[in-house]
Amino acid sequence: MRITRLQVRDLRRYRDLDVALSPGLTVIRGPNEAGKTTIQRALELVLTRRCTSASADLEALRPWDAPFDARPEITIEFEQDDEDGRRSGRIHKAFRGSRGSASVHLDGQVTTDPARTDELIAELTGVPNEAFFRSTASVRHHEVEDLARDEAALRDRLQASISGADRGTSRARKKLEKALAELNARGTKNPGRLRIAEEAVAQSEAALQQGDLALAQLARDRDTLVAARERRADAQRALEECRSLLERARQAERLAAERATARERFDRYREAVTVHNRISELHASHPTSTPLPALRQLAERLRSLDSRISELRAMLGADLGVQHEVTTPEPTWRPMTAFAVALVLGGAAFAIGAFLGAWRFPMAVPMGLAGVVLGAAVAVLSWRRRTAACDFRRKQEMRDAEIDRRRRGRSQIEEELRLAEANLGRELETVELSDAPAVEDLLRREEQHVAAVDRLTAQLRGLVGQEVPERLPVLRDAAALDVEQKSHALEALGPIAREPRARERLEVEVRDAERAVDRARDDEANARARVDANPVDAEQVARHAERLAEWREQLAALRRRNRVYQSTLAAIEGAEQATMQTATRYLERHMARDVARVTEGRYRRVKVDDRSLDISLWAPERGDCVPLASLSQGTIDLVYLAARIGLVRLVTGDRRPPLVFDDPLVTLDDDRAYRAFALLRDLTRDFQVIYLTPSDRYDAAADCVVELPGPEALDHATPAEPALVDA
Repeated sequence: MRITRLQVRDLRRYRDLDVALSPGLTVIRGPNEAGKTTIQRALELVLTRRCTSASADLEALRPWDAPFDARPEITIEFEQDDEDGRRSGRIHKAFRGSRGSASVHLDGQVTTDPARTDELIAELTGVPNEAFFRSTASVRHHEVEDLARDEAALRDRLQASISGADRGTSRARKKLEKALAELNARGTKNPGRLRIAEEAVAQSEAALQQGDLALAQLARDRDTLVAARERRADAQRALEECRSLLERARQAERLAAERATARERFDRYREAVTVHNRISELHASHPTSTPLPALRQLAERLRSLDSRISELRAMLGADLGVQHEVTTPEPTWRPMTAFAVALVLGGAAFAIGAFLGAWRFPMAVPMGLAGVVLGAAVAVLSWRRRTAACDFRRKQEMRDAEIDRRRRGRSQIEEELRLAEANLGRELETVELSDAPAVEDLLRREEQHVAAVDRLTAQLRGLVGQEVPERLPVLRDAAALDVEQKSHALEALGPIAREPRARERLEVEVRDAERAVDRARDDEANARARVDANPVDAEQVARHAERLAEWREQLAALRRRNRVYQSTLAAIEGAEQATMQTATRYLERHMARDVARVTEGRYRRVKVDDRSLDISLWAPERGDCVPLASLSQGTIDLVYLAARIGLVRLVTGDRRPPLVFDDPLVTLDDDRAYRAFALLRDLTRDFQVIYLTPSDRYDAAADCVVELPGPEALDHATPAEPALVDA
């Protein structure tokens, strides 16, 4: 598989990332926190992690600035070379726990089942799970030596790569070891199946021996038990007879109570039918056909008309004459007004002339002013007379109007009286009565009639509630039928229904019979206890014999199975050892070639332990193999990188997963780093290589370089915030 495009959403620092990759060697370069490890993690997730996974590490992969419901989504486009040629496809996974989704597009077919998509991806890459991928094809610079991350899966893949089939021998070996442990366990709390079978055989033999001794005593105890059962059966039959008679007596009491209730219901419905018939008669015999509300309104109108006629007649009988008052003549005010004006003008002219010197005597000015004052007083008197004259004319007009109104009012009263008498006659004609007292008498009789109907209706409701009156005869007849049926049922019970205190007598007899049954049961229980104290019978002894034979047969089968399991486990261990020897020889050859190339011949021989996969190198100074841990960190990283490459070639077979390296050459010097990178470059003939690094020293050898920008957000502390210092 060669990935040509990677799209990531909501994963660590990437809210949205789209990267094009080369099918050969791609260098993804960027500073610290640029997201290189995030890209490696994205490839691990999309190729190995189930989309419905709900582990905590997926929750921690959400970007810090993402909303709460954001979850990682990863899409890759890839090319696959196989026997049918080159095929293109696309894989998409949305990690949302139980609601996660996945799809694989390949050769025009779409697969969306999560389990099936994981199987297809494993078939395309040759990588069974995430742990195996991180142990082989995905290499971080701090974990290149971690070859045994999934040792059982690694051993199975080694065997599959050699034998051509995935046999799962590690799982088979674990099952065999578990089965052998379960068979041969000798503990007291959790014994194995062999010990259980052996103990069961011994117990069955002892039980069979004891059973033979107890059979004779069991026969005697059973005879005693049969006799006790017969006595108990006779006592129970007597008790059942007494209980049957008691039940009939109780039924008779119940029927008598039900008959009394039915008779009370019959009397109530019969009275209700009578009341309903009386109500029907009253409804048909009203004193008048006029409804009571209309009759009351008519009586009210007649009372009002009669009262108005009496009032109008009293008004016509009163004296409507007009008394004329003796009035004084209208006071005059115009001559006084003219005289006042003349005095004011004359006095003012005289005073002004004296002031200007036209008059020579000294009293001229006071005399002029006195004339003005006198004229003003006369003017005030004239204004009062004018006001009195106006009041006189207004009273005169009001008196004339009153006289005219009274003359016109008598004719109106006579007309209103005539209309009121006509209305009274018409109202009396509607009820065909002669006068208002007759109407009052009719109203009184109708009210008494309606009150009687209401009283009977209330009595009927008290008897039967809201029952439909038409159903009352049916209910009465049903109650009568119920009374008759209960009477016949009592007669069918016979003399016990007529006996006054039959129930009390039978209850005493039942109690006596129950005590007799209890005594019989006690005797039976004692006999059964003796039988139970000797629980062995012939069938039980036969079962012990059969069980003993079964346990002996099962013990023999378990021993044969134990021998088969041990032989199979030994064969598997031998085959696994041969497989691991073949695999380690393969690793030694390829690792020796790659290590010699990178170290320029300093280390040419590599030894890999068949069981633990521990690696050692031939040291020329010592003339012997030395453990890898005794070498420098750069040499250790180089050897384990070569081991990773050899393992990928070995375990993936004809599948070619993409190889992801998170700068595993960081501890190597420049010369070895360039030679190691050239080794990775040669790998692109078979594998796609994605190399993550912060350095630009590998750009020239790469087919494609993807540069990632570093983070740009800064913490701008305000004066109010305390500074953070190292503890």
